[in-house]
Amino acid sequence: MGPPGPLPTMRITKTKINGPAKKEKKWNVAIRLPMVMVMVMPMGAAIVYKLYRALTYGVSPLVYLHLRWRKIRGREHPLRWPERLGRPSVSRPPGPLIWFHAVSLGEGMAAIPVIKHCRRLRPDLHILMTTTTYSAFEVIKNRLPSGVIYQFCPLDIPVAVDAFLGYWKPSAIIIIEGELWPNLIMGASKHGIALGLLNARVSTKSFKQWSGPLFRPLISLLLSKFSLIAPLSTLQAIRFQLLEASPFTINFSGDLKYVHEYDESEGDIGSIEDLKASLAHRQVWMASSIHRGEEKVQKLQKEGEVVALRSRHEKLMPRTNVYVVDTLGELRQLYKLTPIAVIGGSFLPGLAGHNISEAAAAGCAVLTGPHIGHYSNMVSAMQRLNPKSVLQVSGKSELEEAVSQLFSDARVLEAQQMAAKQAFCALSSGIVANVWNLLNFHVFRRALC
Repeated sequence: MGPPGPLPTMRITKTKINGPAKKEKKWNVAIRLPMVMVMVMPMGAAIVYKLYRALTYGVSPLVYLHLRWRKIRGREHPLRWPERLGRPSVSRPPGPLIWFHAVSLGEGMAAIPVIKHCRRLRPDLHILMTTTTYSAFEVIKNRLPSGVIYQFCPLDIPVAVDAFLGYWKPSAIIIIEGELWPNLIMGASKHGIALGLLNARVSTKSFKQWSGPLFRPLISLLLSKFSLIAPLSTLQAIRFQLLEASPFTINFSGDLKYVHEYDESEGDIGSIEDLKASLAHRQVWMASSIHRGEEKVQKLQKEGEVVALRSRHEKLMPRTNVYVVDTLGELRQLYKLTPIAVIGGSFLPGLAGHNISEAAAAGCAVLTGPHIGHYSNMVSAMQRLNPKSVLQVSGKSELEEAVSQLFSDARVLEAQQMAAKQAFCALSSGIVANVWNLLNFHVFRRALC
């Protein structure tokens, strides 16, 4: 921070990790069940599902062993890992229960404003929240409203799904983004449980796979079980229609990842205030959610950079010019410390970007790389409102030039910060209310009658 001039420039680097910082390796995600590709003639959806169910039943012992291995490696909760097999760790309260499910941290954070809204308007309902990844659990467990039950989601094997649904007996299941697990969805349908899909999206890769003769009948069958599908964009709506989702279930609500609610549980506030004081007389820019290959601490040190790690509680020294935040749950607070945010996970082929709206909400000038995946819709929406709201750069040289220009001209920096903030405010307005109205009309009215 501070005015442009001959001051030391410092970069905050926020690494992308999943799970406890000290135990789990970076970029590991949820268990994926084995998939066998069989070359067959097109067949009915019911037959495809029966084959899937038989396959997942057959591999259940292997999945159990793999789960134990992940627990030993610190990638599953040391005590609560049996929840992944559908075994509850708390008692179910009497009365109607709504189940919200999100895979990982980003989707889980997007669900919280809807859950809070639901609690305010329908205090008679019990809320069950599940996530898949350990990293999401570590952060979200402290963000949920009082009274919300939090469990790990069962694996999509018959025994786990049947046990989970049989115990919790939800009236409705609200899934965030794109978790189409056949055993879960078909099991819910069998029990008469209403289904809703929020922030619905299908990646280009998945769309190509699901459009093929083997998977298309099954995907069409699964989508037919949903009472509501709220897609992220017009493109996503078209993809769901091409996969034969009913047009009557497809309704737009806005992107829940624009909705941010700050509270004192987000990070160590005292520590962040100390960090803010340490950065007060420096020019600071932040590289957030970076992935392997985009930045390496050891490499930085070999190049002569003076690096401090937050997980080790290392203090900023006068010569420190890279501060690595290798912790979880503090990103939104850290954005408030810097005028410039470079969103990682976007500078190498095969990556798909991260949520840029968090930086925009904090009033940062937002930069991102060219590989942004489904976040291209968010970038395009903000740029349509104001081209200065998000600056895409092609690589290292353009990034260096852009950051240098922003620091050298205070008016340009201020204009880009204001553009990002204004675009965010325009796009985030009314989303939770829209989602609630759609859920109430399409899902809860059926489930709670």
